[in-house]
Amino acid sequence: MKTNIIKQVSLLLTGAFLLTSQNINAQNEKLTRQERKEVRKAQMEANFYILDSLVNSRTFVLKADYLRARNGVLTPVVSNLNFIKVDGEEGVLQTGSNSGMGYNGVGGVTAEGSIGSWEISKDSKKLTYTIRFNLLTNLGSYDVLMFIGADNRASATIRGLSPGWLTWQGELYTIKNSRVFKGQETI
Repeated sequence: MKTNIIKQVSLLLTGAFLLTSQNINAQNEKLTRQERKEVRKAQMEANFYILDSLVNSRTFVLKADYLRARNGVLTPVVSNLNFIKVDGEEGVLQTGSNSGMGYNGVGGVTAEGSIGSWEISKDSKKLTYTIRFNLLTNLGSYDVLMFIGADNRASATIRGLSPGWLTWQGELYTIKNSRVFKGQETI
C-alpha cells in the first residue's frame, strides 16, 4: 500500500517537473529579440554594481586564460597557476605551467608584496572599470593597469623596471571562489 502511494507521489512530482520545464522553455522561446537584449542589458547593469563592491573592497583575483607578451603572441595558460590576486593592501602576481619546475615550484615566477598607489575609475555608460595600482615586491616594483567589464572579463598589463610588459587576460573572481594555487615566493 505504502509503495503504491510513494510511486503515485513520485509520478506526480515527475509530471509536474516536466510540465514546469516545458512551460519555462515556452516562455524563453516567446521572448522577442528586443526583450532578450533588454534582459541582457539589465543583467550586465546588475553585475556592474556587484563588481563595484568587489573592486572597492580590493578582494578579487584575475585568473588568466591567456598571457600576451611583448611579441604580441597570445598563449593559453593554466588559469589556477596564472593569476593576479588583490587582497586588501597585499597583492600577488604569478605565472606558472604544468610542464616543469620553475623558481616558484609551479613552472614560473611568483611576486608577492604590498600595494602602493591605487586608482579606480568607472564608466557607467560602457559598464567598465579601470584600475591602476603599483605592487612593491622583493623582485621589484610593478605597475598594473587593469580593465574589467561587467561580464567579469578582465585584462591586466604589468610593467616592471625592465623594458617589456606582460598581459593577463581572463575572468575576475572573488578570492573565495578563485581556487588558485600560489607557488613559493621567488627569491
